[in-house]
Amino acid sequence: MSAFEIRGGKPLHGTIRPQGAKNEALQVLCAALLTAEPVTYTNVPDILDVNTLIELMGDMGVSVLRPAPNTLVLQANQVNPDFFIDKNFKKKSGKLRGAVMIAGPMLARFGRAHIPQPGGDKIGRRRLDTHILGFERLGAKFNYDADESLFMLEGSQMQGNDITLEEPSVTGTANIVMAAVLTAGTTTIYNAACEPYVQQLCRMLNAMGAHISGIGSNLLTIQGVTSLHGCQHRLLADMIEVGSFIGMAAATQSDITIKDADVAHLGIIPEVFQKLGITLHINGNDIHVPAQDSYRIHKFIDGSILTIYDHPWPGFTPDLLSIVLVTATQAKGTVLIHQKMFESRLFFVDKLIEMGAQIVLCDPHRAVVIGLDRQIKLRGITMVSPDIRAGVALLIAALCAQGKSTIQNIDQIDRGYERIDERLNALGADIRRVE
Repeated sequence: MSAFEIRGGKPLHGTIRPQGAKNEALQVLCAALLTAEPVTYTNVPDILDVNTLIELMGDMGVSVLRPAPNTLVLQANQVNPDFFIDKNFKKKSGKLRGAVMIAGPMLARFGRAHIPQPGGDKIGRRRLDTHILGFERLGAKFNYDADESLFMLEGSQMQGNDITLEEPSVTGTANIVMAAVLTAGTTTIYNAACEPYVQQLCRMLNAMGAHISGIGSNLLTIQGVTSLHGCQHRLLADMIEVGSFIGMAAATQSDITIKDADVAHLGIIPEVFQKLGITLHINGNDIHVPAQDSYRIHKFIDGSILTIYDHPWPGFTPDLLSIVLVTATQAKGTVLIHQKMFESRLFFVDKLIEMGAQIVLCDPHRAVVIGLDRQIKLRGITMVSPDIRAGVALLIAALCAQGKSTIQNIDQIDRGYERIDERLNALGADIRRVE
């Protein structure tokens, strides 16, 4: 198993370009299953989670071509629906929560699908209720094989219907939309997730011949069609990488320009980092983070302590709370981080405390960060990456720290960040990948 050795305390300088969006890729790649024609994708991130999904689709019979770096052509003209009962499917798909989004396209086009228990990060429960209840509203029949930990769906008689989601689940919305585009009749999805990646999926499906309206709102209307065709689709820049680079630049007193950041799709992400006192210069589609000796955490208008919390779009994404938390340790002032959506995502802060950060973990969902304006330097230690985002938060802390830090289990980081060590070393970091 690989690890990172990081020698911190070195300001970074230069330009970095964010990879294509991981969470968008896991949705739009599955949409290729809806047509027998080729679908071409550009700006596809070369990361573990995405490559696992591509490998899984190849095992299903999907033709996979890579004509250029970060470019992918998928053609699902020889899909084997029986692959879903193969043990190899269960083994691979169980490692990747994004594999659940294969179900919607398979139900729509082939009338049956299987869903394994979701894998991925160890950050709390990953419920499938939203997905399965939505499929049932379309007329799919559902059974659960407890021995195989496999959800089995039969959808040969599906019909459009009105669906109100109990939560605005991003993957649930994407899955139900993909099931509905080839389902006869009209489907409405109320309380739909409206994240940019769901918007991207819907626009791509419309380019393939689907009829989806309400894109960008929480009410989607889908008029079912009989078939879809191929298209070309460019993935957005990964907003989580953009936020990670903003936090990294500020915490390490670095001067970094983030190129081609797809600023128009970042929502309130820049404003949240500015509340930490970070200076940002947005120049067209680029973000310049100048080196700052100090940044002061803002307070609310009434003078009370700032709270930063996650919320469905257009609120702040939960994937960046780990980054905000570690960035705040190097600021001046106090902030309450409230992680509402996952009950285990703050448990990595014990390592930050061991490094010298001033943090009070109130409960599994809340942590108070007391930024001491670098009066106490973080010190290098050995730690383990528990999930993708916490792994990069620990990497940022290691880049700030004095001495050598070691981060083990970096497969978790590789799942979501493309060649992160090489790209940061090009800016002046000292990161070694070791076995």
